[in-house]
Amino acid sequence: MTTLKLPPPKRGLLLGKAGWTGLMLALIVVTVLAPLLNLVVPEGSVFHLSDYAVALIGKIMCYAICALAMDLIWGYTGILSLGHGLFFALGGYAMGMYLMRQIGHDGNYKSDLPDFMVFLDWKALPWAWAWSDSFIFQMICVVAVPGVLALIFGFFAFRSRIKGVYFSIITQAMTFAAMLLFFRNETGFGGNNGFTDFKRILGIPIAQPSTRMVLFVLTGLVLIGFWVMARYLVNSKFGRVLQAIRDAETRVMFTGYDPLAYKLAIWTLSAMMCGVAGALYVPQVGIINPGEMSAASSIEIAVWAAVGGRATLIGPIVGAFFVNGAKSAFTQIFPEFWLYFLGALFIAVTLFLPNGLVGLVAQLRERASTSAKLKQSRAAEQGADPATEIAQEARA
Repeated sequence: MTTLKLPPPKRGLLLGKAGWTGLMLALIVVTVLAPLLNLVVPEGSVFHLSDYAVALIGKIMCYAICALAMDLIWGYTGILSLGHGLFFALGGYAMGMYLMRQIGHDGNYKSDLPDFMVFLDWKALPWAWAWSDSFIFQMICVVAVPGVLALIFGFFAFRSRIKGVYFSIITQAMTFAAMLLFFRNETGFGGNNGFTDFKRILGIPIAQPSTRMVLFVLTGLVLIGFWVMARYLVNSKFGRVLQAIRDAETRVMFTGYDPLAYKLAIWTLSAMMCGVAGALYVPQVGIINPGEMSAASSIEIAVWAAVGGRATLIGPIVGAFFVNGAKSAFTQIFPEFWLYFLGALFIAVTLFLPNGLVGLVAQLRERASTSAKLKQSRAAEQGADPATEIAQEARA
């Protein structure tokens, strides 16, 4: 079995020249190129970006935020969570509550109450919906509810020194319990159907292309912003302590640091990032239900991080796009067999790419660099000009 080799703690600039160039290109693609291709280029053109593609890429960018959040706790801190789907869903439900209130009298029952409450013969809004018509309040809930839950759960779990597979099982149990709770109609969150049929956001029709594009751009900017923040954190003293906890937590304690505070901080931040991802996901996809809290959804987040490459930051983003892009393609090309293809993909990555896709690229670069150095050294030993010999081999 191949052992995963994670990079050692390092300290340096936030971004190099190539990093800043890539960041600027990503900003241009998200804020300029995509809106032009979708809203300006006519539909008949080969360069037109369809509304379906905008919705799909926007959804995957939300998944990429979750994968990035997973990398912070798993790749850099050594905490494998199988319950991050809960935090994603809680952020989505907070946004969904606001969107349900925005429907107003446009629902099927022409009532101030959401349709599912009228159907269940509710007479008034539950206490949890008291401020749900306030966009600002619900946006606070998007980060506060997952954050507070993660803080409380993490405090007791980390203080009890629960780690490894036991921690992973407990997080999955927490997510499963929450899913069962949200499936119940009496909780006031739509039962197994959840929330759907959204009409407006901030009074603006949610289905019109310009609104969809604004949500797309906002999601891209949030993803880029979170990546820059994560890059800053892992290169700071805080990040180096996290990586030390990952590699040797006992030694960190002996040097005078308290792992509990560091683990709790990054765990809570990761949960809040997932909450934001869920809030951006719901208006673009148009539905949120307890299925987002399933064990499979949480496991998929870990899969994206593993496929892309742990402890790389960019790897989980690549993994989220690669896996979900493959899933979308397989469902269209091989509708009856796409699960087998996806399973084969996961097995292949696990067996042959223990460091993920980004690790594979780094491996190939290292081999190319080593090969070039060997050629130069051999040429130098033979008394020839290394550059001339390499150029001759290239022409041959």
